[in-house]
Amino acid sequence: MKDTQPYGTYAPSGLVARIAERTGRLSPESWRGRRLAMLLRRIAITLLQGRPLDVERLGARMRLHPYNNNCEKKVLFTPQFFDPKERAILRERLPDDCVFLDIGANVGAYALFVAGFSGPGARILAVEPQPDVFERLIYNIAQNPFHTVKAVACAVADKAGELTLFIDPRNRGESSLKIVGTNEGARIRVPAVTLLDLVRGEGIERIDAIKLDVEGAEDLILEPFLREAPASLLPALLVIENGTDQWQVDLPHLLENHGYREIARTRLNLVFERGPVPAGATAA
Repeated sequence: MKDTQPYGTYAPSGLVARIAERTGRLSPESWRGRRLAMLLRRIAITLLQGRPLDVERLGARMRLHPYNNNCEKKVLFTPQFFDPKERAILRERLPDDCVFLDIGANVGAYALFVAGFSGPGARILAVEPQPDVFERLIYNIAQNPFHTVKAVACAVADKAGELTLFIDPRNRGESSLKIVGTNEGARIRVPAVTLLDLVRGEGIERIDAIKLDVEGAEDLILEPFLREAPASLLPALLVIENGTDQWQVDLPHLLENHGYREIARTRLNLVFERGPVPAGATAA
């Protein structure tokens, strides 16, 4: 259902506002800080009784629903815990007129973060297949003045067509085309495109960075793209959720053969940068 309430309707107040302020100051490097943040977050979520909150986070206005989506919980209460190293790399290396693809955009945290520090010439695609999460995404985009973010309602996969998306009812950010969740009834049919078809369909001629978070299907998306895309379309940076245990191919090795090197590894993600293609590599 489309959210028609104006931004600010659900502004934090009372104890919930004080908790959000307190958790937002805790150090992500502190074990005790993380434990305290989780405790205070549970208290605030109980007090909210299902209501969202309208807040400014990561340089953007957002309406966040901190219930069955870990991304929204983290961005709302502890944005400093939300991929700080990955975000620092993007801020440091992306040009003002960057082309950034957020594949598995969820409610738009990465896309809006990049839009907040890039210039008016930037081009940002936020791709999300879940219809209700997509509604949250387009609401959040509309609350900001950037005019550089376009939302696309589809999945990205190794083939085009209509595919089954398995929904994780406990954490919508872990829904996947590849992994069946614990709820056997939680599945929907969604349109899907390949990454190359998406890029060509949008008329994109270069890519500065891709954030790819698709719950273990990263290899299914990147392998055909690396094989078929011209070198001019290979992104300079890749932020990939670490799905090593779920991938069917050795994705880091494949990326190395196309001129990438790993420049960062965090608890959740791998970050690769593309440099000169090594001799004998198979890059397009």
